[in-house]
Amino acid sequence: MTTEQDSSERDTLAHDLPGIARKALGEKPAWSHQSDDLSINLISCTAGQGISSHVNSEVDVLVIGIDGEGAVEVDGRWQALGPGQAVVIPKGAQRATRCDGDVFAYLTCHRRRSGLWPVVRGKEDTTPPGRHGGQS
Repeated sequence: MTTEQDSSERDTLAHDLPGIARKALGEKPAWSHQSDDLSINLISCTAGQGISSHVNSEVDVLVIGIDGEGAVEVDGRWQALGPGQAVVIPKGAQRATRCDGDVFAYLTCHRRRSGLWPVVRGKEDTTPPGRHGGQS
C-alpha cells in the first residue's frame, strides 16, 4: 500500500540534484524549496544560457556547482564553477552566471529576503520570525 507523504516529510528526503537538473535543462528554476528561513533554487542552463548581471543588496548567496561547466561573475571578475565547487557572493555584489559547456547546473541558497517573509493579513511587518524588536 502506497501512502502520500506530507510536504514536510518530502522536504527532508534527499534529492538527486544532477538528475533533476538534466531532466529540466533550460527551465529556471529546475527545482526550488522555500521555508520560513531559506530560499533554495536549482538553476539548470544549456549552452549560451545564464543569468544576466544584477545586484541583490539584501542577502549573501551561496552558489554550489552541481553539474557541467559554468562560471560565476562577482563584481566583474569571472571564476569557473564546476560540480562540488562553491562560492559565497556577498550582498551588494554585482553577480551573473553563464554556461561554459553543454550544460551547467548550480544550486543557490540564501536567507529568505524580507519581501518573501510571510505576512499576517493587514500587517506589513517584514521582521523575520524570532527577530522581533528589542535587544538581541
